[in-house]
Parts: sequence; structure tokens; C-alpha cells
Amino acid sequence: MPDLSCRLCGGWRLEVFLSLGQLPLADAFVSAEDLGEPEPRYPLDVAFCLDCALVQILEEVPPQELFVDNYLYFSSYTDGLLAHSREHAERLVEERGLGPDSLVVEVGSNDGYLLRSVAAAGVPVLGIDPAPDQADEAERVGVPTVREFFGEEVARELRLQGRQADVIVANNVMAHTPDLNGFAAGLARLLKHDGVATIENPSVQDLIERCAFDTIYHEHFSYLSSTSVAALMGRYSLTLNRVEEFPSLHGGTRRWWVSRDDTVEPSARDALAREREAGVDRPDFYRAFGSRVSVLREQLMGVLGDLRRDGKRVAAYGAAAKGTTMLNACGIGTDLVEYVVDRNPHKIGRLMPGTHQPIRPVETLLEDRPDAVLLLVWNIADEVLAQQEAYRAAGGRFVVPVPEPRIV
Repeated sequence: MPDLSCRLCGGWRLEVFLSLGQLPLADAFVSAEDLGEPEPRYPLDVAFCLDCALVQILEEVPPQELFVDNYLYFSSYTDGLLAHSREHAERLVEERGLGPDSLVVEVGSNDGYLLRSVAAAGVPVLGIDPAPDQADEAERVGVPTVREFFGEEVARELRLQGRQADVIVANNVMAHTPDLNGFAAGLARLLKHDGVATIENPSVQDLIERCAFDTIYHEHFSYLSSTSVAALMGRYSLTLNRVEEFPSLHGGTRRWWVSRDDTVEPSARDALAREREAGVDRPDFYRAFGSRVSVLREQLMGVLGDLRRDGKRVAAYGAAAKGTTMLNACGIGTDLVEYVVDRNPHKIGRLMPGTHQPIRPVETLLEDRPDAVLLLVWNIADEVLAQQEAYRAAGGRFVVPVPEPRIV
């Protein structure tokens, strides 16, 4: 049964504004041996809390099932993300004056994609991530990793070991955490008195305005705004000090800086004011979203249907979590999209959850030359289009589905 109380404030006034039906887990890729076995599906309903403005899904799938048993995401296969993370790491070292006596902790450290840049500057690091394959890879590149889900208990254990963080980095992990209060309490406990935490996640405002419904899946328990982050952190004597915006990262990302310092910089004041002006803290901002999603789905199915009726072959690029939502929520089967290509070798040879397109290497596009490719990872469109210049020069086209379907 879904939890009908708010993950942040515990209130019961949740208004559902989007229902995507029963969907498989976004990263539960299917092996050929398991084909024919029933795949678990769970409701995907999204709600707005009328008391604290947190946007959240109602269903709570056990984190072990999401991030250990069925998790094949490796951060290091996205060039743009690597560059973004390297810049952030180098800036933290310089701005915070970090050195050999400092400690930088990353929650959700994945394969060490960010901390390896901090370690290269001679700064001690510690990753925290429960995913076994990613933790193995992180340790291979010199990032020691605690293989646990982060929360107040893990923070307490590290404190007892004499470890406190000058900086905590939490990129694309807080929204993946069902216990938001435990997560925030852990940040407060693990940070040194003058420490700082930086938290990155896609912005719910951008999600709604860009109609990016495919970024909703069971691994994302919450959809964050500066407003909700400030409210959460305030419960644990942490202040939202600074807000940075990255419009092209993951469809629109915010970086929230929090600490015990009660200074609120202009960037944070401005971000909160813009959200109030847009209505992010009120239900009307979300109420039309469901109908907009329905229109986008119909338009995309029309584009793909026209291509197939014209005898065109269609593949897809990006076996990402958002791709699972897009394919399943729209009902895009192998009759419309034959296969999906991806750079992550851990996914090659498997099948997409629910719709069962086989996952092949990206080189397949140039070898097989389908007429069109549905760009499931539209959030890194520039990177993919540049990477696939040879395929495009040979006549290949891409269907970009968000914010509205178009062929490029």
C-alpha cells in the first residue's frame, strides 16, 4: 500500500496531479533467460503536499530492490556529467581551502566519478553508496567507499570513528531517498560545525515547465524545489545559503548549498522569490500537468506511428531510467522501436524493462542505419548529436520527445 503521508512534514494533505499507471522499475533490466517471467509493476502516482510544497510519489518500493538488486547506472559514461563534476570538485577544493587534513564525503558516490578529482588534489575522500558494482569500481580508482544507504545512523557511526566532513556532496541522491528527514539529519550530524553540503537534483519547476514526465520513476521518491529544500534543512538547523542553476544538466538541475551559517546569499533569496512568483509552492502550478502529459504522449505516438507507416525503421538511444518511463507510459513496444543503444557495457545484451527492446552498443546505429532514433536521453541531446555525427551524415534522424516531439 502506498504511504499517504508526506515524506517531509508528515502531513496528510496530498493532492495527486499525475498518474502514469502500473510501471516496471526503471532499472530492472530483463535478461534473455528471464524473458517470460512476470515483471513486478508498481503504481506511479505523483502528489503535491498542500502543507510543505514537496512533490513526491506515493508508492515506496524497498530501496534494496531499487539500488542494489536492479541498479546498473554508472555515472562515468556521461561525458557532460563528468566535466560538470570535475569542475565542481576542483572549485570545492579551491573555495573551501581543502587539503590533506580535510575530508570530503560524497553520498551516492556511484563509481567515484567526482571524488577521484578531489583525491587527485591530495584531499582525503570517502564515498557512501550501497550499489556493489559501482562501489567496486570506485575503490578501483582510489575512492574508499562505505557500502550503506546514508542516513542518521551511518552518520553517527562515522562520528564515532572520529570522522566528520568539511564538505559533503550529494548529487542526484536526496530525491532517491525515501526518508528525507533521516537524510537531512545525517547531513547535520556528519558535517563539521563550519562544514558545507552541496546537494544537486533536477528541479521540479523545470520538470513541470518542460513537461519532462519521463524523469518520474520509482527511484525518484521526491521532486525538489528550493522551497522544499529550505523547509527540510531548516528542521535540522541548516540554512539554504546559495542556489546555482544548470539549465542543460538533467533537464534542469539546481545545486543547493547548505550549512549552519545562517547567511542567505542573493542567489538563494532570488531562487525562492522566483519560485513563489511562478507558483511552485501552490497546487495550481501542477494541476494542468496531467493533461499536458497526455497531449505529449499522443503527439509522440503520432510521430512514431507515421514513421512506421511510411516503412521507416526506428531505434532508440539511451537505456536510461527515463527511457523506461517514456517507453512504458506511452506504450512504445518493439513494433514501433526495434532496439535501444547505450554506451554502458553493463546494460548491453539485456532488454528494456516492460517493453523488452534489446539493448545494443551505440556502434549499432552506424552499422545498422535505422531511419530514425528516438532520443530517450534528450537531456544530453547536444552530446549525443555530436557523438553521432557520422550516423546523421549518413541520413539518420533523431526524434527528440521533450518538451514536444520534433525530428532533427
